[in-house]
Amino acid sequence: MADNSSIEWTEATWNPVTGCTKISAGCTHCYAERMAMRLQAMGAAHYQNGFQVTLHEDALEIPLRWKQPRRIFVNSMSDVFHESVPLEFIQKIFAVMQACPQHTFQVLTKRSQRLLELSDRLPWQENIWMGVTVENAGVIQRVQDLQKVPAALRFLSCEPLLGALPGLPLAGIHWVIVGGESGPGARPMKVEWVDEVLAQCQKTKVPFFFKQWGGTRKKRAGRILHEQTYSEMPLVATSL
Repeated sequence: MADNSSIEWTEATWNPVTGCTKISAGCTHCYAERMAMRLQAMGAAHYQNGFQVTLHEDALEIPLRWKQPRRIFVNSMSDVFHESVPLEFIQKIFAVMQACPQHTFQVLTKRSQRLLELSDRLPWQENIWMGVTVENAGVIQRVQDLQKVPAALRFLSCEPLLGALPGLPLAGIHWVIVGGESGPGARPMKVEWVDEVLAQCQKTKVPFFFKQWGGTRKKRAGRILHEQTYSEMPLVATSL
């Protein structure tokens, strides 16, 4: 949990669940797994189980203590819709988000099928943004699942971008984030892949946020694309 996050597109992180399992190419060099193992070695309170999926009832109330409005990335160290997270606990997370209308909650998953299956049992008020990770064309079904979810704002995180995304279905999508993989073993991202996503966003007037080039030294690589930064944010939640 961090009240001040270094992630460029959010302001804070909240982790009522920690731990995950790998399901696609984007998981290969998982930053959360590396961090969880370091935190376990340091004796951090919520990481005694390392990167095993663990529910933290005591963390549920954290956003209720934050009175100043902020954007909150939900479960940066896990996946809310992991199959090991019971529906009842997911509903508790959503109930907290409902109780904090001053905040904007950014929920991101790779498990779009479970998201879609459970979506009609969850409240979707305007401060809950729902996104899926789309690292290559092999997981494009995640976008199609997301498009059926009645969230007020739907977004894509194309990070780590590992391949071209031609014909990205952007109907009903309100924001797109693109970024390269970072850390040990980072796989390079081609500029033409980024340009292709940018062009599609510009054509459909979807806000585009370029997070980073990534690499083993991501700060040195920076986030300049064609001599400028792209930090567009969705204005407001639009129609369902």
